[in-house]
Amino acid sequence: MKEEKFKIIQFIKDLIIVIEKELINFPKKDIEIKNRIRTNTYDLLEICYQANATSNVEKKIELLEEAIAKIKVVDFLLNISYERELITHKKLIKIALKLDDIIKYISGWLKK
Repeated sequence: MKEEKFKIIQFIKDLIIVIEKELINFPKKDIEIKNRIRTNTYDLLEICYQANATSNVEKKIELLEEAIAKIKVVDFLLNISYERELITHKKLIKIALKLDDIIKYISGWLKK
């Protein structure tokens, strides 16, 4: 089970790198959306570290549910960015696939 948790953290780190790279040319007028995407992604990393560190099962479940909520917020913000034509379909798909991997592992972690 520990290996899976660390995979999640590695996936989140990879997601952060992709987001930083793909959103580098975000228009200044829409910088708030970019900042929210970035902030929620870093929050996601912090939540998963906290879930990994706690031995309290109820707290762990609460943190993992919070992580899933953060992923959904990031996904929502990315969809808004795409609808406003701030990012391309290719960038949206690239980031969404990373989010999908993360949510699968978190869901598996929750089931255990």
